[in-house]
Amino acid sequence: MGKYTKADEQLRPDPRFGDKVLSRFINCVMRQGKKSVAQRVVYDAMDIIEEKLTKETAPEKPENSIALFRMALENVKPFVEVRSKRIGGANYQVPMQVNHKRQQSLAFRWIIDSCRAEKGRPMANRLADELYAAAKKEGKAMMTRDQTHKMAEANRAFAHFAN
Repeated sequence: MGKYTKADEQLRPDPRFGDKVLSRFINCVMRQGKKSVAQRVVYDAMDIIEEKLTKETAPEKPENSIALFRMALENVKPFVEVRSKRIGGANYQVPMQVNHKRQQSLAFRWIIDSCRAEKGRPMANRLADELYAAAKKEGKAMMTRDQTHKMAEANRAFAHFAN
């Protein structure tokens, strides 16, 4: 990563997998300071993914749930996004590169939002399905990323405004 902040130093790896990225993801899932609830949701989702992976026969499948989680994140991360910029009284949607930390936070947000938008099933099941779909380059979070990339592509004419 680029610059480290105090938040990066203080972040403890999650207790089960010892992974800092997963720990940050759990913090993003958390609502109203209820970390144990968020942990249970994420770990239950990981268990569901493990079960699915044992049934999976595809040769390129990830070996465990944490590998699938990383794969899903990599697939959902956007490389470019459009930012509104005011130039000479007109607003332009200017495509810009996305830095590493923002890529991660956008990926987290899109995955979690797509899970929360769906209703009627336990959050752990929705999260497991969304992560599994994202690892296969499918699902709502991937659609959001593709739309973001399409917007940037459509507004490529304004790329010279980026500075």
